[in-house]
Amino acid sequence: MTRFEHIYNQYFKDVYRFVWSMCRDSATAEEITQETFFKALNRIDQFRGTCQINVWLCQIAKNTYFSYAEKQKRHVRYDPGDDASKQSLEAMMVNQEAAFRVHQALHGLDDPYKELFTLRVFGELSFAQISQLFGRTESWARVTFHRAKRKVQDRLKED
Repeated sequence: MTRFEHIYNQYFKDVYRFVWSMCRDSATAEEITQETFFKALNRIDQFRGTCQINVWLCQIAKNTYFSYAEKQKRHVRYDPGDDASKQSLEAMMVNQEAAFRVHQALHGLDDPYKELFTLRVFGELSFAQISQLFGRTESWARVTFHRAKRKVQDRLKED
């Protein structure tokens, strides 16, 4: 088994679940996940090791999904005047168009906010796991996530 086959076998389900959380469609999630691993195979030499490989794969998946959604014209412009601006981020993630808006807001954040938010919300990692990844305390992970969440909410209000 090659190194890449090992990576594929180890992370396929994680990437699939991440994509499915954005699109809520199994066929689309399967297609985007396959495309993600194809792109990763072609770009494996660009992986710098500055983050976990599953985070790198999910970043590729996110960008692949956004490109796909743009081509499909499946997203709807968010109206800040509607009640969605009052919903929690978690509730907004259920709606695909709102999820896309959250991803757009998240894309503009700096690290560690962007990575931590992604790991917590889309990677479904616990604060303990996130703190281990960053080599920080669990309290730091909680506070940083809260700040990231607030930054995303503020960006959604601005649009």
